[in-house]
Amino acid sequence: MEFIKLSAPSLKSLFVSQLQGMILSGELPVGAQLPPERELADRMQVSRAVVNSGLAELAKQGFLEVMPRQCVRVADYRRKGNLSTLVAIMDYRGGVLGRHEIRSILEVRRALEHMAANSAIDFASEADLAALGETVAALARTETPAEAAEAAFAFQHTLAFISGNSILPLIYYSFKPPVITLWIRFCRLYGIEALLSNTERLYAHLCARDKVAAAAWIDAYLGEAIDGAQQIYHDARHETHSRKGDSRP
Repeated sequence: MEFIKLSAPSLKSLFVSQLQGMILSGELPVGAQLPPERELADRMQVSRAVVNSGLAELAKQGFLEVMPRQCVRVADYRRKGNLSTLVAIMDYRGGVLGRHEIRSILEVRRALEHMAANSAIDFASEADLAALGETVAALARTETPAEAAEAAFAFQHTLAFISGNSILPLIYYSFKPPVITLWIRFCRLYGIEALLSNTERLYAHLCARDKVAAAAWIDAYLGEAIDGAQQIYHDARHETHSRKGDSRP
């Protein structure tokens, strides 16, 4: 059984969460102008420092457009957002991603994984592959979906690192929060063993330096997650199987 650490949010976190909720619910529509900082501070009974830092955080997440010495407006986060925006949306929905968002993340991951695998096969040393194997072994030792998701991410991030492309690991790391969420869901639906099996098979193709087999396997198992029998979109039928302990693909 997993227990989540409890902690009291700061005033800044509460301020940011409240404005995120107002924007995502439509209460503050795109283009709406916020009151001046002093007025916001008075209305919400917090310091101007909290308001100032909170507005900066919301701008960083793509929710606000700050025009110095003019005004602050609600931005179209669908156009100006980033991965921080996606994480904020997940938090607002209680960690739930929509079907379109899940599919989009998996399609991007498939493209990145092809690139990482091809480059690793070409350039990774035997020592690099051995280090990658240690992450597979760590995944095999996990006991909870959260632990398995972290271990699976370590495998993917290490694969990106040993590919020799200096940008790939940064891209992978920027996707960590939503990807961890999806792997946890996958493990709850199909079991840690299914995630381990997928990872071990890819690792075997990498060690054999077989680009064709690695590419085919990436397409196969991610295709199953996108359109096949191992989808991780919200599905009441799958949730029922998970509660019954059915971890079959």
